[in-house]
Amino acid sequence: MHIEDSEMKEKEVRGKIKAVIFDIGSVLVLSKQTLKVINGKRYYLGVHESIARKLGISLDQWLDTLEFPYSKSYVGKISEAQTVSVISKNLNCNPPKLKKVIVETYKENFKQNTELYKFAFKLKKQGYKIAILSDQWQLSKEAVVDPKLMAKFNLVIISCDVGLRKPDLPIYKLTLKKLGLKPQECVFIDNQTWNLTPAKKLGMEAILFKTNKQVFKQLFKIGVKV
Repeated sequence: MHIEDSEMKEKEVRGKIKAVIFDIGSVLVLSKQTLKVINGKRYYLGVHESIARKLGISLDQWLDTLEFPYSKSYVGKISEAQTVSVISKNLNCNPPKLKKVIVETYKENFKQNTELYKFAFKLKKQGYKIAILSDQWQLSKEAVVDPKLMAKFNLVIISCDVGLRKPDLPIYKLTLKKLGLKPQECVFIDNQTWNLTPAKKLGMEAILFKTNKQVFKQLFKIGVKV
C-alpha cells in the first residue's frame, strides 16, 4: 500500500511542476565551508574565520562585532553603508578596507555551480519558470550574486532586498505570489532541511541539495527534465 501511494503521488506531481526555485548558498554557489548556528545566527565559519584572520582578530571577536549588523543586514533593516560603518567603528578600522576584505574573502571561498546554472537555463528554454530564493546579507550578495546570471531568471528573491528571510513563511508566499503559481506547481531546492520545511508545509515539492547528480535525478523523478 505504501508503494502504491508513493507511485500515485508521483503520477499526480508529474507534469504539474511549472517552476523550479533555487537557493544560492551551497546550491548555485558552492563552498567547502561549514554552516553553523551560533546564538541563533547562521555563519559559514570558513569565510568568517578567514575574515577574522585577515583583520588580525579572533573569530569570537569578529562574530561578537558582527552579531547586530549581520542580522539586520540580512533583512535590509540597515543599509550596506550602515552595516560597514557599524562594524568598522567596532573594530576601529577603515570602512572601505573592511568592505574589501569581506567581499574578497567571500569571493575566494565560494565558486559558481556552473553545471547547475546551465541546467536551470535549459529548464527555462523548455518552458519552466526558474527562480531564486536566497538569504544573503548585503556584502555576501555583492560577492556571490552575479547580476548577469540573475537577469536570466524569471524571479529573484533575496532576503536583504525584500525584508524577509527563510525559514519564515512570508518569503515563500511572496515568491509564489510573484511567480503567479500555486505551491503544488513549484519545486524548491535548498541545502538545509529547515528551509525546506515551510515549502513542504505550503504544498511545494522540496529537494535537499547534496550533489548536482542527485538533484537532477530527483527532479526527473517528479517529471522535471530538460
